[in-house]
Amino acid sequence: MRLEIHCADRIGIAQEILNILVKYRVDLKGIEVDSVNCRMYVSFPPIEFEQFQKIMPEIRLIDGVEDVRTTAFLPSEREHNELNTLLSALPDGVISIDAKGWVRHCNDAACRDLNQPEAEIIGANINNLLKGFNFTRWLEGKDVLGQTTRVEVGGEDFIADILPISVPQGPEGDVLAGAVINIKSQSRLGQQVSAFRRYGQESFAAIHSQSTAMRRVVREARKMAQLEAPILITGETGTGKELLARACHYASNRSLKPFIALSCASLPDDVAESELFGYAGYEENSAPKRGVLEQADGGTVFLDEVGEMSTQLQTKLLRFLQDGTFRKVGDENEVKVNVRIIAATQKDLPAMVQEGSFREDLYYRINVLTLEIAPLRDRKADIKSLAEHFIQKYAQQSGHATPALDEECLQFLEQYPWPGNVRQLENAIYRAVSMLDDNELRIEHLQLPTFTHDLGYLESDFEGTLEQAVKRFEATLLRKLYPAYPSSRQLAKRLGLSHTAVANKLREYGINRKTVKV
Repeated sequence: MRLEIHCADRIGIAQEILNILVKYRVDLKGIEVDSVNCRMYVSFPPIEFEQFQKIMPEIRLIDGVEDVRTTAFLPSEREHNELNTLLSALPDGVISIDAKGWVRHCNDAACRDLNQPEAEIIGANINNLLKGFNFTRWLEGKDVLGQTTRVEVGGEDFIADILPISVPQGPEGDVLAGAVINIKSQSRLGQQVSAFRRYGQESFAAIHSQSTAMRRVVREARKMAQLEAPILITGETGTGKELLARACHYASNRSLKPFIALSCASLPDDVAESELFGYAGYEENSAPKRGVLEQADGGTVFLDEVGEMSTQLQTKLLRFLQDGTFRKVGDENEVKVNVRIIAATQKDLPAMVQEGSFREDLYYRINVLTLEIAPLRDRKADIKSLAEHFIQKYAQQSGHATPALDEECLQFLEQYPWPGNVRQLENAIYRAVSMLDDNELRIEHLQLPTFTHDLGYLESDFEGTLEQAVKRFEATLLRKLYPAYPSSRQLAKRLGLSHTAVANKLREYGINRKTVKV
């Protein structure tokens, strides 16, 4: 039984309370004082109700006692069980030792890591449990400071965070009472690093959005991530559509469930259908297969290049979006799952709808929420941060010091049209940094062909005069067209030239039936 006594801060009041318990021969098990809130707590074994009825009024009559009530636990009991619950829930081992290195407490994870029962660990010396660090010398040192070090447990390496426990002693300073040791295995440390990297790589934090256009996209995407409707992400190749889709998933309520991507352009129609919906496997030697939709139940499916879907696949996807059900290939039974669809395309879906190559009803089903990623050439403010990020990333992978980005090179990067967008920028910097023998990245280190959206890629090592370039172009064009026309007169008509002019050019470039395979 436990009592909570509200009382004044008066000398001798505790003694008077204890005298009443002694008077009724009650065995005191514990007493605690909360001087801040003016509370006193006493604990004793269960007593008869008649005895309890006599004790309570007498305690209330003590000068300074304001109230007496029963309570379920003492503050120390709550703190003790709270700490035990917290330690039990921790995935990493925690060990408490006294000032001599003897183990006083350990949690379940520590027992698993040490591969010993708690009864054998409590009372053992820490130096016998964790090898590779002299705990005795550390505890006896002049200044006992926190440590992070490698220790060995049963031949396996662990990381140990060692924190001293100090008890304040007023003006005399603190007294060392022992230490708490947190041990973490290499595999556990790897899991945490992977989780941290995943957060950095798959969250909105990984999207460089210095430009106004990209900041708007990220702002809208954060809001859409919390919704359940399908999202359609449009943009040129290499703009980062899948990265944005992953960020939407991991910012949503589905983040703990799978995110599975399926490229509609890289698979034949029949394979894409079985990958998406699965198949029953009724044929001999054929096992049933769960499709992407079934595997991602509760999570998100990312359909990349949805514009490449066949008409048959479009019909089945439309039905799934209507009621969340589908049939596996070769099966008559319906499967119902809870999956959010995020689709992406670089194609002009409205134009495809007009042409009849993409279902209009499916377009409106997947185009509930829309995000359009601008090409890199239209968000030049992102290029510097992206370039510096890729330089640092690939310098670390190569084991080199991070080179500086030359100002003239940065200006070149910002003016380049980047037809391959962020993917092309990353590849160019990866190639340059990997081959770099300098501490600065300059224009000559980049291997980027000249490109214009009117003419496409031009030779980066162009030499000669304009007349020579025109002649090379003429020769190439004539060699391509010559086999398609039975006579030079018809070729001249096609090019809008006289027969004599075409004949002279063919003769000049050495183009004839012998040199060109017809």
